Amino acid sequence: MTTDTVSAPETHAFEADVSKLLHMMVHSVYSDKDVFLRELISNAADACEKLRFEAIADPALFGEDPQPRITLTLDKEAGTIVVEDNGIGMSAADMGETLGTIARSGTKAFMDKLTADKNGEGQQLIGQFGVGFYSAFMVAGNVDVVSRRAGTDEAASWSSDGLGTYTIAPIDIAQAPARGTRVTLHLLDDAKTYTERYTVERIVKAQSGHVPVAIFIKELGSEEEERQVADGAALWNKAKSDISEEDYADFYRSVAGQFDKPALTLHYRAEGRHEYSVLIFIPETKPFDLFDPDRKGRIKLYVRRVFITDEAEMLPRYLRFARGLVDSADLPLNMSREMIQDSPVLSTIQKGVSNRILSELDKIATSDADRYGAIWENFGAVLKEGLYEDFERREQLLGLARFKTSTSNGEWRSLKDYATSLKDNQTAIYYATGTDLDRIAQSPQLEGFKARGIEVLLLPDQVDSFWTTVGMDYDGKPFKSVTQGATDLSLIPPVEGSTAADAPNEDVSSFISFAKDALADQVSDVRVSDRLTTSAVCIVASETAMDLQLERMLAAAGQAPERAKPVLEVNASHMLIAKLGQTGASDEERTDLAFLLLDEARIAEGQPPADPRAFAERLERLMVKSLN
Repeated sequence: MTTDTVSAPETHAFEADVSKLLHMMVHSVYSDKDVFLRELISNAADACEKLRFEAIADPALFGEDPQPRITLTLDKEAGTIVVEDNGIGMSAADMGETLGTIARSGTKAFMDKLTADKNGEGQQLIGQFGVGFYSAFMVAGNVDVVSRRAGTDEAASWSSDGLGTYTIAPIDIAQAPARGTRVTLHLLDDAKTYTERYTVERIVKAQSGHVPVAIFIKELGSEEEERQVADGAALWNKAKSDISEEDYADFYRSVAGQFDKPALTLHYRAEGRHEYSVLIFIPETKPFDLFDPDRKGRIKLYVRRVFITDEAEMLPRYLRFARGLVDSADLPLNMSREMIQDSPVLSTIQKGVSNRILSELDKIATSDADRYGAIWENFGAVLKEGLYEDFERREQLLGLARFKTSTSNGEWRSLKDYATSLKDNQTAIYYATGTDLDRIAQSPQLEGFKARGIEVLLLPDQVDSFWTTVGMDYDGKPFKSVTQGATDLSLIPPVEGSTAADAPNEDVSSFISFAKDALADQVSDVRVSDRLTTSAVCIVASETAMDLQLERMLAAAGQAPERAKPVLEVNASHMLIAKLGQTGASDEERTDLAFLLLDEARIAEGQPPADPRAFAERLERLMVKSLN
């Protein structure tokens, strides 16, 4: 089209093999048919924004109707839904240029003109949404567009069934809006639900409730009057002083699908190279999908208050408990809002928002320990995933981490707190992993640490077995498992009232040597322990082997590594070990006793004996002998 009018209806073929493009768009680009309404409302909002900008230079374009609006008209009897705006409108030439070409958009052409004429002023008003209009053909067998450009006395219509051609014709201005565009969708049989007020109102509130234009719904044949369903004002663009806690709570519940209150509300606008608004909440209770295997986030992405997607990875996965939205004015888009590509702008936003959330958490942790403790109680297990995954923020996350320890009496402790309780000659931060906090606290491997007043982190979450393996340290002290490798505790004296294990006498040393030979196929070593004070035995992993809890977790997940032989440690001061050293039993009986010691250590770890039948037979033989 090269002129602003057409003398008679003309039929044109879509450019660029439209049949294939439409098929791809309808069946591949959009996963949810509801999206058509979002796209048409977005285009209508764009048209209103264009008018607002052009009216700066020519206020007469507003005429007697200065307030932008979008009206959705539902007609069950006719099976149609109409999306009408009072924006800038289109001429016949605009229709040919905008609606006749899939690969270009009038919005893009407007941006190019704006750049040339105004040195880019106001570009933030305009988006690049490409093929969004054509999503209408997902639900409509025919689409009619009637439009009148602001400031003109001419109107035109555009019509197509989306199968390869479209027609453009001039129409009487009496048949057109006073200004703007009216899009009529003749719905397919399986899309007639879009004439239901409830259905349409739900979609608008969920996907377009915060566009910068008021939205109204009118239902033909209904006694109910036209209703406003969106006021064109975005909560996140209001001043914080104008928003009450209840306003935030109501919005949080709607955007998060939660029924509690937010434990933290983060509302700010970033300015500079990239501008975007952020309204994010941390829930008061755990969302039901917190441990979804896909670990997807739930942050909604908007562009100029138009909902784009809730599947963009706006935050690291270890912050997936956060709920809310990010609204960008200049985020570049690809083919559709559902298929946005990673870009430098998106990366900048992701980094900025993530850092801000962690910074806010740090402020709360410093100023309100009880409040932060409640947040950590709910989401600490998820935040600790960042210790394993996010090297860049690891130090910050270590500062946020809280632990229950062998000396904290159930209270949360930070690593900074831990560092203040380090003993003289203590060279590591000690931890114990497991699946149950109480069971970990009673582990025999902790006895020697407790006797010396050495604090041990108690780690009951699955992720603890992973982040502790990445070789990090805190304040120069490495993390070391109490169930792995040798622990030289001899340089740290017992606290008053406690005693350390004695050195083995000759008889005990002799039995240990015998047990080492008898159990050679089961363990890599049998040695005297400085971990034990009251228990007779325990098993630990060797220095170079995998921690016992991690090995068990991988085995349970079907990813069992080649199992390394554990080390059996014995308490040389224990009465049982002393008796075993003094026994005059035969080698066969001593072998049974050695295996029973190993199985005792396994049972103390919550594990079954390696060979339950052999264990039972040895126990029976021992019982028979004792009864004789």
